[in-house]
Amino acid sequence: MSSESKDPPQLFTPVTVYSLLACGVQFAVGYVLAQCWGRKCSAADRWVMVWLFYDAIVHFTLEGPFVYMSLIGTVATSDNIFADLWKEYGKADERWLHSHPTIVSIEILTVVLDGLLALVLIYAIVKDKYYRHFIQITLCVCELYGGWMTFCPDWLDGSPNLNTGSWLYLWVYLVFFNGIWVAIPGLLLWQSWLGLQRMHQAEKMTGKKLK
Repeated sequence: MSSESKDPPQLFTPVTVYSLLACGVQFAVGYVLAQCWGRKCSAADRWVMVWLFYDAIVHFTLEGPFVYMSLIGTVATSDNIFADLWKEYGKADERWLHSHPTIVSIEILTVVLDGLLALVLIYAIVKDKYYRHFIQITLCVCELYGGWMTFCPDWLDGSPNLNTGSWLYLWVYLVFFNGIWVAIPGLLLWQSWLGLQRMHQAEKMTGKKLK
């Protein structure tokens, strides 16, 4: 009695390559925009702007279509280039395929609030506005809260929707592409802490000189 063998599912497909290339292109566009708009800014702030432009581009051009598809149907039933990109990510987290209420709720807030805050923060950095660190702290807290609420509910349920059986899905899709939205906001919070500390110390020194 012969047994029919099945080939393992292909890990790298054309969509996998296109998805990773799209992320690279988004970062490259963010880098170019930061160099153009941040010519008068410090090197550190130009790198902050690289992230902010990339952040806004991802929110508006990738997550925005996800929200639209999820509100009128699901990613799984959609047929377009954005659906293909999200179906690729859905191999690592199935919730993104089926309009999971928690994910869609977070993404609506992310696209509308975080995307706009990133643009406001870019303006505040370029124009050296007094509210720069207030916006930066607000945006970072929103990003970190969004990341926590994306994964914590699933972790508490035993992670039934997460596919960690492949290094690509675990370390690239889940850990790396979500981890940067934890690591970089964390670094920006630290930058704001130091910036506010310097401003407070400068204000105290100015007050002493006036006495």
